[in-house]
Amino acid sequence: MFKLIGIQFNKALIFSCILAGLWATQGHAQTESSIDPQVLEDLVAANKILAAEGILDGWGHVSVRNPKDPTHYFMARNLAAELVTAKDILEFDFNSVPVNGSKQPLYTERFIHGEIYRAHPDVNAVVHTHAPPLIPFTVTNVALKPLYHRAAFVAQGIPNFDIADDFGMTDMLIRNSAHGQALAKTLGDHPAVLMRGHGATVVGPSLPRLIGRAVFLVKDATLQQQAMALGGPIKYLNPEEAKLIDAREGYGLARQWLAWKRQVGISIAP
Repeated sequence: MFKLIGIQFNKALIFSCILAGLWATQGHAQTESSIDPQVLEDLVAANKILAAEGILDGWGHVSVRNPKDPTHYFMARNLAAELVTAKDILEFDFNSVPVNGSKQPLYTERFIHGEIYRAHPDVNAVVHTHAPPLIPFTVTNVALKPLYHRAAFVAQGIPNFDIADDFGMTDMLIRNSAHGQALAKTLGDHPAVLMRGHGATVVGPSLPRLIGRAVFLVKDATLQQQAMALGGPIKYLNPEEAKLIDAREGYGLARQWLAWKRQVGISIAP
């Protein structure tokens, strides 16, 4: 009897293995690399920080490249940034398809992330925002300039993407890979790209640098409009000043990153 049970168990095990193999060959297997707990914590923190800073609300999204597999990236399912938790994070390939075949609702504009990561290997984090202070600069001929020293990176130039130039009349959303590729091309090697009547997409070499750029980009836009409203000439950062400041962009950011995390309720080890 024990032999019979063993035979039945082995048959069941073999059958399960066959099914698993078929599942994998059909592209439904999760990738071997699992998300690093620190990367997971930082991405959850990034969502909550950007929500607290008014960069993201019920719309917009942030992602990070998978450090174990640079052809993949992590991003939450379709959810308001403030509500994102670790269980909401999914892994995507460059086609912005979940690698584990998840059927969870996804952000419509996830193609922004996949195509930027595909086109720009030096980019490791991306955020798409609809922050209102940026919008006036997307629909006028007034260029966004570096006025605030924390936003010296703006001196690298912030191009403006108009989806109508390549695709005619649309609902202005980045709905597919072709849209994402056009946006990534306009971005080029700049730290951010404005999007006419829509918002902006900001990139960075890491999540902390990305969060800093997103926050300080919006502050710079706000300060520039306030300075323009005062009238008279505005003394923007000199190109040489901007270059010197930009070389130290990450200076002190680690302490701010920890402060941001604590402010959104993420405990910091002493």
